[in-house]
Amino acid sequence: MSTLLPAIDLETAPNPTHSVIWMHGLGADGNDFVPVVPELGLPATLAVRFIFPHAPAIPVTCNNGYVMPAWYDIYSLDEAGRRADEAGIRASREAIRALIARENGRGVPTSRIVLAGFSQGGAVAYTTALTHPETLAGVIALSTYIPAPDLIAAEATPANAATPVFAAHGTEDDVVPLGLGTRARDFLAAREQPVAWHTYRMPHSVCLEEIADIGQWLRERLA
Repeated sequence: MSTLLPAIDLETAPNPTHSVIWMHGLGADGNDFVPVVPELGLPATLAVRFIFPHAPAIPVTCNNGYVMPAWYDIYSLDEAGRRADEAGIRASREAIRALIARENGRGVPTSRIVLAGFSQGGAVAYTTALTHPETLAGVIALSTYIPAPDLIAAEATPANAATPVFAAHGTEDDVVPLGLGTRARDFLAAREQPVAWHTYRMPHSVCLEEIADIGQWLRERLA
């Protein structure tokens, strides 16, 4: 994986004071969540830079080795605990850390950066945020799971032990079952991580009610 991922930047106003780095799901790309930004209802006075990076294309074992954009390889889709490529997770974490560092260089401190992600991208958001050495503004984890709990347990940092998490899942999700989402929620709750948990009657997707709730959460976090 390259040091700096290609990405789409979208600024809600000139001279952004906050940033949101938003990772797409398996097989998608950074364009996937660009249309969500205008629907968040953020005030015109809040200047936010949204960064939508593109994951590299790699063979994915659970999809018969098909080459597609992916943050890491997935060996098994077993609901009891998806077997994931820990080396790939670590590589993606480093790539997101490089984007965080670039935002620092552009004048946005880590304390004003939110990591967001959907599905596999949310798994990277969880892992990167909870093990990051500097305090982040928050985490948005959508229809996702924690891919390597032992990694987080071993490398979690005090800096993000109290970082707020917005976690949401569809009750009819047949791609990342709701049970994986609740397992992640319970993992965080056991560590006393502040988690705002939401469920929506939807499959593996996002819905307007969810987007409105994310917008409200962002307004509160970035105010």
